[in-house]
Amino acid sequence: MIPLTKDKRMLGYEVLAPYPDISCFVTTRHGGCSTGSYASFNCTPYTGDNADCVRKNRELLCTALPVRPQELIIPFQTHGTDSLIIDDTYLNATHSERQAMLQGIDALITRMPGCCICISTADCIPVLLYDRQRRIVAAVHAGWRGTVNRILAKTLHRMQSAYGTEGTDIIACIGPGISLDSFEVGDEVYEAFRTENFPMEYISVWKPETHKYHIDLWAANRLQLSDFGVPSRQIENAGICTYRQHEDFFSARRLGIKSGRILSGIMLNGQEKGERK
Repeated sequence: MIPLTKDKRMLGYEVLAPYPDISCFVTTRHGGCSTGSYASFNCTPYTGDNADCVRKNRELLCTALPVRPQELIIPFQTHGTDSLIIDDTYLNATHSERQAMLQGIDALITRMPGCCICISTADCIPVLLYDRQRRIVAAVHAGWRGTVNRILAKTLHRMQSAYGTEGTDIIACIGPGISLDSFEVGDEVYEAFRTENFPMEYISVWKPETHKYHIDLWAANRLQLSDFGVPSRQIENAGICTYRQHEDFFSARRLGIKSGRILSGIMLNGQEKGERK
């Protein structure tokens, strides 16, 4: 990953750097105004943080991007597999209608310029997608429940059904999340993956020191990309463990549910990178 701001407020992906029509980011914990377990750059409104702090942080984020978004679209996630296409139906809806449409959504897809689609995480895996041929972007929230139910594969297939997306045209970014070493799970989680025919020898290990299975969510999501035909050279894995690097990235396992969230976003600029509206 590459720094986008000098104050380490946001990071970007090297694999998307060659594409000037794309803006993307992953927030850190630094450079905002929130306090306590939300300190300091929490941009997600659904976790109990002070609303004024969230608004200020989101303004800082929008100002720092090369092209200012028309809107930051952040769904209310429920660890499901439902996705929402952001199109004219959404853009022409009222505020209350938009909020209703975003309930229970864990993946967003759009080809509308200026609409920055976002996913909130704090140990779960954020995945950003770009169909470079058809200029479609997606943001996917893949916690263990979403991963075991193949939310990433389902999102890719919805992009294919709606727009004709092919795996060879996808650029994929697997963001900061909990690593295999830190993600110890109960037998029921291990069995959930095994029952869904994940290759357990590839995505899990038994650790005698913890007496637990450990699951590799990065690998489990990378498999879904590979199965869709995304070339490995077009996949970037941040390799950042939020549990271990909790001073720089929010971790719900460290801070509790009432804490800040990493915001991962991607947008079609609709104009040359560097220009401002």
